[in-house]
Order: sequence, then structure tokens, then C-alpha cells
Amino acid sequence: MANPARFTFDLDLQHRPAKPEATVPEDLVGHLVRQARDEAYAEGVAAGERNATAIAAQTLAAAAGTLATRTAEMSAALDDATQASRREAVELAASIARKLAVHLLARQPTAELEALIAECMQSLEGVPHLVIRCNPSIADAIRETATAHMATSGFSGRLIVMGDPDQRLGDGRLEWVDGGLVRDINAISREIDKRISSYLAAANGAASQETEQ
Repeated sequence: MANPARFTFDLDLQHRPAKPEATVPEDLVGHLVRQARDEAYAEGVAAGERNATAIAAQTLAAAAGTLATRTAEMSAALDDATQASRREAVELAASIARKLAVHLLARQPTAELEALIAECMQSLEGVPHLVIRCNPSIADAIRETATAHMATSGFSGRLIVMGDPDQRLGDGRLEWVDGGLVRDINAISREIDKRISSYLAAANGAASQETEQ
């Protein structure tokens, strides 16, 4: 068996390889580092601005949506208030008119029938008879009024005035062979209520169409 060779430390340490020189200048490296840092900063600023713009746009859109909703609610509330005021005003006017009519009938219970008699007698020439039905409490007054109108009208037939308990004070019926006229306060009141309801419905419909537009 061969003996191993002994290490005699005969390596010359005085001739080690020289340190390799840098291939990229230090000033260029510094410039590239600064450029990379500036570009990263600029990109960060741009990203921040984009994010802030997006957040601002979202906030503005949300605020606009809230404003639109509240505006619509306020507009609807205003329309409701306007319609309610209109309805109350019309109903108040109708109520006042009814009260005035009641007081007028109490003071002049024959006025309505007298006007009706004067109007129809002008066209009753040749009619054989005229029947007037009215409340018994004003029958005599109506007879006198009708008789007076006969002298200045074309009617020369027979006049019949009948007190009818079914006729309310101020109401009455005029009847002749082929026609007649009726004065019915309740019917007139119902017609007024109907026209008021139609007016309010039309006004509400117009307001709804304006709101939708």
C-alpha cells in the first residue's frame, strides 16, 4: 500500500488573481437607480390620482342619486300638498255656496220657482193648461206670481197650482201636455258635487302627467 503524499505548503500566495474591475460605471448605476425611483414615485402619484378620481366620481354619483331621490320626494310631496290645497279650496267654496243657498231660500223661498215660471211661460202659447206643483207653504204666492205672468206672456190656458208636501221649499215642477220643467235642489247639489269630483280628478291627472314627464 502506497503512502499518501504529504502537503508541504509550497503554494505561492504572493501571486493571487487581481480583483475583477466593475463593468458598469458607478455614476450610471446611480442614475439608473434615481430614474427607477422617480418613475416609481410618478407611477405611485398617478395611481393615487386615479384612485382619488374614481372615489370622487363614485361619491359624486352617490350624492347625485341621493339628490335626485330627495328631489323626487319633495316634488311628490309638493304635488300632494298642492292637490290637497286645491281640493280643500274647492270643497270650502262648495260648502259656502250651499250655506248661502240655504239662507237665500229661507229669505226668498219663491225666487227660484218665479224665475222658472217667467222663463217657460214665454213659450207656452197655445198650451191648454199648466200645472205647478210646489211646497204648500208657498202655493198662494206662486199662484199670484203665475197669474201676473200670464198677463204678459203667451200663455192663456188654464193655470193649476197644487200644494205638494213632497216638494221641498224652493223645489217645484211645471207640467203641461207635452213637456215640463223640474227644480230640484238636491239634484242640482248632486250635479255640482259630480262636477267638482270631475274637476279634481282631471287636475290630479294633469299633475301626475307633469310629474312623469
